[in-house]
Amino acid sequence: MIYYFAYGSNLHHLQMKRRCPNCQFIKKIILHNYDLTFRSKYGAADIEKKDGKKVYGALYIISKSAEKKLDIYEEYPTLYKKMFFKYQGKKVMTYIMPKKTKLVPPTTRYLNIIKQGYKDCKLNLKSLNAALQPLKHLQR
Repeated sequence: MIYYFAYGSNLHHLQMKRRCPNCQFIKKIILHNYDLTFRSKYGAADIEKKDGKKVYGALYIISKSAEKKLDIYEEYPTLYKKMFFKYQGKKVMTYIMPKKTKLVPPTTRYLNIIKQGYKDCKLNLKSLNAALQPLKHLQR
């Protein structure tokens, strides 16, 4: 059993169930001192260390086989690497891009999946909109 923190498209419950059929959504949580960004050629969600910032996301329990499926989806270890942190005494895994390339806006389709995920997890869309602000002037 692995605790997994989702902050991008894996917030979307139906998509996560398709990807990892036995996963369990536990609750929404906040990762402190990190900021949500979008980068890579995909405009994919990423997090980076930033004092005073917060990333809103979901805590799931996943199996080892589900982790292997997520590794493939997340292009681990090429696009994302694994990062671990403690949450209420539990070791939690998430994915983070080791190469902090320039910011790139997400596609409309990808952004809509994330927005549905925010609704599924009852997260405030204000935090997502704040993460998108620095990208307003960029073209896709």
